[in-house]
Amino acid sequence: MRDMSQHSSFRRRATRLITSGAVVATGLLVLSACSTGAEEGGDSEYGFAAAEQVADSPITVWVDASREPAVTAFQEAYPDIDVVLETYDGNAGGSGSFQSKISLMDQAGDGWPDVVFSTQQNDAIWASKDTPNGEAGFAAPLNKGFIEQDFLDGFAAGSLDYATIDDTVYGLRNDLAQTVFYYNQKLLDEFGYEVPTTWEEYAELGDQLAAEHPGYILGSMGDSFMTYVYYGGSESPVFQSPEAGVFHSDTSDENAQKISEIIDGMLENGTLVQDSFFSAEFAANYADKLVGVPGPVWYTGAIFQGGLATPAGEIGVAPPLSWEGGDVAAGNVGGGIWYASRHSENLEAVKTFLEFVTSADEFQVEASSGYPAYTSAAEKWLDKQAEAGYFVNDDFKTVMSDAANQIWSGWNVTPWSPETAWAKVVIPGMAEGETVVSLLPAWQTELENEATVNGYTVE
Repeated sequence: MRDMSQHSSFRRRATRLITSGAVVATGLLVLSACSTGAEEGGDSEYGFAAAEQVADSPITVWVDASREPAVTAFQEAYPDIDVVLETYDGNAGGSGSFQSKISLMDQAGDGWPDVVFSTQQNDAIWASKDTPNGEAGFAAPLNKGFIEQDFLDGFAAGSLDYATIDDTVYGLRNDLAQTVFYYNQKLLDEFGYEVPTTWEEYAELGDQLAAEHPGYILGSMGDSFMTYVYYGGSESPVFQSPEAGVFHSDTSDENAQKISEIIDGMLENGTLVQDSFFSAEFAANYADKLVGVPGPVWYTGAIFQGGLATPAGEIGVAPPLSWEGGDVAAGNVGGGIWYASRHSENLEAVKTFLEFVTSADEFQVEASSGYPAYTSAAEKWLDKQAEAGYFVNDDFKTVMSDAANQIWSGWNVTPWSPETAWAKVVIPGMAEGETVVSLLPAWQTELENEATVNGYTVE
């Protein structure tokens, strides 16, 4: 068991390491929502009106399957803290399951989990708000006395912005999700190809690969988070909130049209497929045929070291693709967030859990598939990849950390996700043989409909 002095040591690690420090999208709108009454109970030790505390009571933790190792690591480090693990979909693809489940518990007035992990970045918007019956929202304020500022300062600059409303932090970022370009050096050498640096070169490589080595691929469009990879990464203004309560989408924009034409061309020649990266079919069919792919840094563990089991010494990491003559612009593909419940009866255990899973080596360095948002853990995570000799290029640490500073600020966080409209409109359309270009107006309409449902003005 880890003793509390050890626990205090990692809680206090707040030194920013610039080489690992990933600055998340600059220019993001500061989230704003109706006050949750965060100042209520401000004179309590937690900074909010807490439930009556019950010492040593169990804490219930909701996670997706990928975060189960976090709970396992915590249980091994703190066997005296009773944790009830419950798995759910992690709110993947903007499913809304987190909010819908909590809404039912709000109505019942009982049953809330103590900690929830969500793959989405927009949950603080609803989870911080008072319920319709006037009760305080689900998410506990974290920076009003509950968690020390020196611990919060240990996160990469800007990484807590997504869960910050009116200067109150409601969630802790698990990992960063800046995009880079992964390539298989072994296959590039075999085929005599160079790593593409622009979207235009990526498309040209697709044409060449299809003609000379059919069956080999440069990615997949089978997951709804591809919206962030291809449209966020290509600076396409299809998901913007220029000011609070306002939504803007323009799929007729030149960049949106160009990237869609590239996608269509690569779908037609077979270098983009429609299998999910996480499907057994993708691993079986393309484990040794993925020549290169744009994607978030968490592909390292989740895709290459995970489902594809690509051995060390084959994969390289290049900067995000850009348009010819344009600036490098990374997409931002997730980066999950941990939330604490205001309703918890064991906030000390919750605090210990949150600090452990976001910063401790046992999970973030040893078991996490993603690039940690906590800077000291990120440095060690990168060192681990270097020690293993996993990447072929010596500068992969610089490439990954630089990409975190290159995230395009043109997309914003809203109560809904671009993934749901994409999954509803574009993925089925592609499966039926329709072009992405032809589906863009319907995608925009669905995005605007979702904005209206959420009370936004569409401009």
